[in-house]
Parts: sequence; C-alpha cells; structure tokens
Amino acid sequence: MTSKMTDRIATLYFWATGAVIILILAWFLLRILGDGLPMLNWNFITGKPSEIMAGGGVGPQLFNSFYILFLSLLISLPIGIGAGVYLAIYAKKNRFTDIVRVSVEALSSVPSIVFGLFGFLLFVNWMGLKFSIIGGAITLSLLNLPVLVRVTEEAIKSVPESYWEASLALGSTRWQAIRKVLLPASLPSLITGITLVAGRALGESAILIYTAGLSVSRFFPDFNPLSMGETLSVHLWYVQSEAIVPDAKNIAKGSAALLLIVVLVFNLLIGIPSRMLQKKLSGGK
Repeated sequence: MTSKMTDRIATLYFWATGAVIILILAWFLLRILGDGLPMLNWNFITGKPSEIMAGGGVGPQLFNSFYILFLSLLISLPIGIGAGVYLAIYAKKNRFTDIVRVSVEALSSVPSIVFGLFGFLLFVNWMGLKFSIIGGAITLSLLNLPVLVRVTEEAIKSVPESYWEASLALGSTRWQAIRKVLLPASLPSLITGITLVAGRALGESAILIYTAGLSVSRFFPDFNPLSMGETLSVHLWYVQSEAIVPDAKNIAKGSAALLLIVVLVFNLLIGIPSRMLQKKLSGGK
C-alpha cells in the first residue's frame, strides 16, 4: 500500500469519525429540544414548582443553579488558580510535588457521587449545615478544584518562557511577573477551563442531591446560603423518579431543554469573548 493511499484512508477515517460524532450530537440536541421546547414559556421558566397540581414552574431551581455555581466558583477559583500557579512557578521538582500532582490527577477521576457522600458526611452532618445552598456550593467547589489546578498549571506552562525571563530582566518581582505577564497571557486557556468547569457544575446532580437537598425555599429569590437549594438538574432527576405531579413528564422534558439551552448559552457567552481575546493577544492571527 502506497503512502498516498494510506493518507487517503486515514483522512477518510478521521472525517467519518467527526461526522458520526456531529450526527450523534445533533440527534441528542434535536431529540431533547424537540420534546422540551413546546413546554417552555415564561410561567414555566419563572414560576414556582408544584408538588400536586399541574402547571408548576422551575424558577427557584433555575435561580439556585446559578447561585450555587457562583458560590462554588467564588470558592474554587482563588484556590485552584493559586495552587496551579504554585505548581507551575514556585514548586520544586521533588517527591512531594510528584505526590501532589498524582493526587490531583486521582481526584479529578473520582466519581461525583463520592464527593456528594463526602459532602453529606462533612458539611451536612458533622458541620451541621444540613441540606443547604452553601453546603452544595462547597462540595461542588471540591469537585472543580482538581480540574482548575491542572488547567492553570498547563496554561501557565504553555506561555513562552521568554515572557517570564523578559519580565524579570526588566526588574519586576515574581508576583508582578505572574500578575501582569503570565496570567494575562494564559487567560484564554484559563477561561476555557473555567467554562468547562462551570458547564459541568450546572449539570451536576449527584453531589447536590446529598448536600443541597430536594426542595426550595418558599421565598423567591432567596439569597440565604443556609436555605435548601434544589437545582434544575436535581429537579429533572426528581420529577423523573419520585414526583407525583400529573404533568411530571412534561416538566422533565421542559427542564431538560431549559438546562441544555442554559449550558449552551453560558458556554457561548464565555467562549466568544475568550476567542476574541485570544485573537487579540496573538496579533489577530
């Protein structure tokens, strides 16, 4: 077999693989949106849920999804980025840092339900937070930390070393070089990682079932972090498995479509500015 024939076969294989993935993704989108979009209206998106009567909404669950996401990022971003900077800049190559990196890799592969049970034992029971928004946010931030640490470390290492050397040669301190050179230069990669983490957090349910609970506050919106905080993904699981409301299937279809739209819009709102920033930093290439 000639090299040209091998190249053509490999090219055809990769094109076919990409087409299959796109078709599967398109089928999922059409199936979920096709069933769920007719259920979406203003009352459904902003209304309160109903346990018995048909016609309830998902307003509190949608609010809790973003509130818990905001609190979890508020906790995990400073710690995750700080740890990534430490591993990339300050940490020496020795047995301790090797153990830290292996531990981070291991934590990133732990099933989310294990984090949920850990959060239930530590925050709900031992710390007495009960089922609450803050308990769910803290546990969710633990899930996000390993990914943020790895993304930050790799993003900083991808910056050309000449940037770091030039900054130090001009008389800047390490902190000034990190704050004014390395972090801005690695910002597009950091934003991409944060987007992936946030999208995963929006769709997370196993952790929040055990920590944030299966109910919402009677006030809407309720910013009390100690109130129960059922999210949209948890509500989707609940109405499919335990709800007695007569239109549970319609609520599940609408919730699935709304959750998908929220994740897509959230990724676009962060991804498009990130691409523009990356293009600007690379000189328009």
